[in-house]
Amino acid sequence: MQAMNSAPAASGDASHGYDAPDLRIFVFALFFIFGGITSLNDIIIPKLKELFTLTHASAMLVQTAFFFAYALFSLPAAGIVRRFGYMRTASIGLVTMTAGCLLFIPASANAAFGLFLVALFVLGAGITIVQVVANPLISLLGKPQSASSRLTFAQGFNSLGTTLFPLAGSALILGGLANQSASTLSGAALDAYRAESSRAIVHTYLGLAVALLVIAAVVWTRRNRLNEEQEEAGSIFHALTLLKRPRFAWGVACIFLYVGAEVSIGSLIVNYLMEPSVWGVADKVAGDHVPFYWGGALIGRFIGAWVLTKVSPGKVLAAVAAGAITLILISANAHGAIAGWSLLAIGLVNSIMFPTIFSLASEGLGKRAAEGSGVIATAIVGGAIVPYLTGQLADTSGSLQFALVLPALCYLVIAAYGMFARKPVAAVQ
Repeated sequence: MQAMNSAPAASGDASHGYDAPDLRIFVFALFFIFGGITSLNDIIIPKLKELFTLTHASAMLVQTAFFFAYALFSLPAAGIVRRFGYMRTASIGLVTMTAGCLLFIPASANAAFGLFLVALFVLGAGITIVQVVANPLISLLGKPQSASSRLTFAQGFNSLGTTLFPLAGSALILGGLANQSASTLSGAALDAYRAESSRAIVHTYLGLAVALLVIAAVVWTRRNRLNEEQEEAGSIFHALTLLKRPRFAWGVACIFLYVGAEVSIGSLIVNYLMEPSVWGVADKVAGDHVPFYWGGALIGRFIGAWVLTKVSPGKVLAAVAAGAITLILISANAHGAIAGWSLLAIGLVNSIMFPTIFSLASEGLGKRAAEGSGVIATAIVGGAIVPYLTGQLADTSGSLQFALVLPALCYLVIAAYGMFARKPVAAVQ
C-alpha cells in the first residue's frame, strides 16, 4: 500500500480541471472548519459584550479584528499558493489558525478585550490562507462548466459547520454565563470575574486547536497530490491587474458587500432576538436560534447546487438578493415572531450568494485562479467594516431594526450584479 504523500498526482490542468475526487473530501473538510469557526464569532460577541460592558459598535470590533486579516493576508496567501502549491498552503493556514486559538489563553488570563481581538486577528489570518486555497481548488477539482454548482455544494459543508458550531458554542460559552453581571463589579473583582467567565471560551478554542493540528498533519501528507500550474510572472500585486476586468472587479465589490451584510445580520441575531419588541428572550435562548440562520444557508446551498445546474447563476443570484431585501423589510417593520423568523430566514437566501459571486467573478481566469482568489478574499474585509458601521448605525439611531437598512443596500448592489453577470465571459489571454 502506498504512503499517502507518495500517491500518484492527479491528472488534468487548471484549464480543464483536475481529476482528483479524493481531494474533494479534504476541501469539504476545510470548508466545514473555517465556516464553523467563523460562525463562533456570533456567539462570543454577546459574551464579550457582557463581560466588558461594550456598546454595539465596540462589540462589533470582534468582527473587525477577525475580518481585517483578509485585507492584509489574502494577496500574500495567493503568493504562497503560487510558490508552494495548494495543499502545502492549506497546512500553513491550519497551523496559523491553531496559533490563533492558543492565543485565547493569555487573553483570558489577563482579562483583556484587546488580547481577545489579537487572538481573533491571528485566527482570521489562518482562515484567510485556508479560504484562498479552498475556493479556487474546489473549482478546479472537476469540469469548469460545473464550477458554480460544485463550489455551492462545497459551501454547503461550510454551512454545516456554521450550523453545528454555534449549537456547541451556545451551550459551552453562553450557557456558562454567571448570574452576576460585569456592570456591577469593578477593580480586581471585575478582572477576576472576566477571567473566570472567559474560561469557557478558552476551553472551546483549545479543543479546536488540537483538531486543527491533526487536520494540518493529514493535509500535509497530500502535499504532492496535484500537478499544479500557476501563473509565475509578477509580484503578489500583479493580481490586482485582474481588476481591469469589469466582471471581476464588480464581483470583488459584491463579495465585500455580501460578507459585510451576512456577518452584520449574524452578529446582531442574539441581541436582536433579545429586544422586547422582537422576542424578548434571554441570551442563551437567542443564541440557540443562531443555527437556524446558518442552517438555512446549509439547506439552501445543497438545493442551490442543483438549481444552478438548471438556471443561469446570474439570474439565481439576482433572485435571492431580492429575497434578502424583502425579508429585511419585513423584519424591520414587524414585531414578535414575524420579526425574528424573517431575519433568521435570510440565511436561506444567503445560501448561494458567496459561491455564485465567486464563480461568476472567477470565470475564465484559468492559471490566474489563485491570484483571483487572493483578490476576492481581500474583499472579505467587508466583514470587518460593514458590521462595525451597522453597529454604529444601531447605536446612533437606538434601533437594531433601523440598522438593517445598511445590509439591505448591500443586497441591492448584489442583485444588480447578478443581472449584469448572467452571460458567459471570455477567458484571460
